[in-house]
Amino acid sequence: MLYYLFEWLHKLGMPGSGMFRYISFRSALAFVVALVIVIFLGKPFIHLLRKKQIGESVRDLGLAGQSAKAGTPTMGGLLIITAILVPVLLFCQLHNIYVLLMIFTTVWLGALGFADDYIKVFKKNKEGLSPRKKLIGQIVLGLMVGGVMYFHPDAVICEKNTTKDVMTPLESALQVENQENAGTPEVFGAPHHSTKTTIPFFKNHEADYSSLTRWMGDKTGKWSFLLFIPIIVFIIAAVSNGANLTDGLDGLATGTTSVIAVAIAILAYVSGNVVFASYLDIMYIPNIGELVIFVSAMIGACLGFYWWNCFPAQIFMGDTGSLMLGGIVAVSCIIIRKELLIPILCGIYLAQSVSVIMQVSYFKYTKKKYGEGRRIFLMAPLHHHFQKKGIDENKIVQRYIIVALLLAVLTVVTLKIR
Repeated sequence: MLYYLFEWLHKLGMPGSGMFRYISFRSALAFVVALVIVIFLGKPFIHLLRKKQIGESVRDLGLAGQSAKAGTPTMGGLLIITAILVPVLLFCQLHNIYVLLMIFTTVWLGALGFADDYIKVFKKNKEGLSPRKKLIGQIVLGLMVGGVMYFHPDAVICEKNTTKDVMTPLESALQVENQENAGTPEVFGAPHHSTKTTIPFFKNHEADYSSLTRWMGDKTGKWSFLLFIPIIVFIIAAVSNGANLTDGLDGLATGTTSVIAVAIAILAYVSGNVVFASYLDIMYIPNIGELVIFVSAMIGACLGFYWWNCFPAQIFMGDTGSLMLGGIVAVSCIIIRKELLIPILCGIYLAQSVSVIMQVSYFKYTKKKYGEGRRIFLMAPLHHHFQKKGIDENKIVQRYIIVALLLAVLTVVTLKIR
């Protein structure tokens, strides 16, 4: 909203109002506002939750320090959602299809997680929302995102123009920051719909989902959405559930997700900047710069929440926050056409999910074969395995964040390792 106000003031000639045209300036504002909102509203929000007796119900799993967490206020994801949406509504271009898609993702998965937390807290049902209902909610979001990315006229990319490989100094000087009204530079071709995505570590590092449907006689890619959209649904469900599984220790989900979000912001910025896109030889995505502002707000909200959620936690985000944050990460990667980097970037989420799948599968297999279920890990998800080994909870979280940093750096570096 403030973006449109200052755009109007800029047309009237008000000095300084043009700063709102710069993505970097609005991203910084979004980060600061989100951070401040969570830090300053955190204490009264925690007090309100305690007053309403909205606390975590903890199962006795034999983990050190677990019993002390009983009654800790939960559903803190509501605070994160507020801190994300307020700066987004203030500083983003609200007519941008990517911003609208991210807002929908935040609200939809936030509501899904809230329903799960509500059942656990108020209905006293520790199982919460059934896995089937959660999956249905994630599938609906995936269909929405996949449909928009495939059919919406603004969801386009620009590919390198082979007739001109080098950008002129004038183009570089004029288009470093603001791409909003610059049009398509000559170094790139015209904007067009595409199901292409980025493949890491390969020189010709783009693949087209439509090529996978040619065995059906689909030479033009007319029916490629039949493959493209289910893949999007799978990615969103997998990453969202991975983030949900990661939310098991104080500060673990917020700390690792903050690191992941920084890498996404970098990838979004270079993809929406013609100079960096040309230099890195990646596809240029028009109007994707607004995603940087959204992700910056998410980073600020996560770090602000970490202020209250770090060991020993004064509040938990609950599924209201974890499902939503995982969904934002997944949809962001899909929007910037970097979803194949998710196994690297979200390696923490992946390890958590794989540990659970391995544990459950092996237990069922050995129970059927030997009559007694056996386990690979002491406990799943993986962070509980380390707890069972006697490693301090805070040390586990800090080491996870270090690993997340390494994976984030590797993800960004893949832009040049080809």
